[in-house]
Formats: sequence, structure tokens, C-alpha cells
Amino acid sequence: MTLQTFLLLAAALFSIGLYGALSQQSVVMVMMGLELMINGIIVAASAFWFYLSPARADGQVLVLLALAVMAVEMAVGFAVVTASFRAGEIDLVDSADELRG
Repeated sequence: MTLQTFLLLAAALFSIGLYGALSQQSVVMVMMGLELMINGIIVAASAFWFYLSPARADGQVLVLLALAVMAVEMAVGFAVVTASFRAGEIDLVDSADELRG
């Protein structure tokens, strides 16, 4: 596979995620869209690292950082969604703006 193929895959993942994040009203679906966008960034970063400077560890560190951010975002996001659903059965983005701490 070439660099262009990986970048095309990354652009497709990012675009599908962007569409999902902007078009859905469910909080879980918005989070899934964000995850697809982050996965697109990870694929692009990995491809750039593999084809441009595979001897250096910069790309690996960036990919690991993106994976850590993605894991934290998923954990916090799903915890907030679960708590808001248990508190008031709120699962839509429009209803979530009425939450108070």
C-alpha cells in the first residue's frame, strides 16, 4: 500500500466521523463520530511516520498519545453519558444543555 492509499483511508474515516458527529443528535453517536475522526488522524500519523521517517520514534509517540487521548475521551464521555441518562434519561445533545451540576 502506498502513502496516498493510507491518506485516502484516513480522509474517509475523518469525513465519515465528521458527518456522524454533525448529523446525529444522540450523544453516543456523536462520540462515535469523534472516535472515527481520531482514528483517521491516527491512521494518517502512522502512515506519515512509516513512509517519511520510520527510523525515528516521533511518529510512534504521536500515535500512542492519540490512542491515550482517545481512551480517556471515551472513558470520560461514556461516564458522563451514563450519569446523565441515569439522572434524567437524557440521551440527546439538545437535552443535555439543560444539565446543572
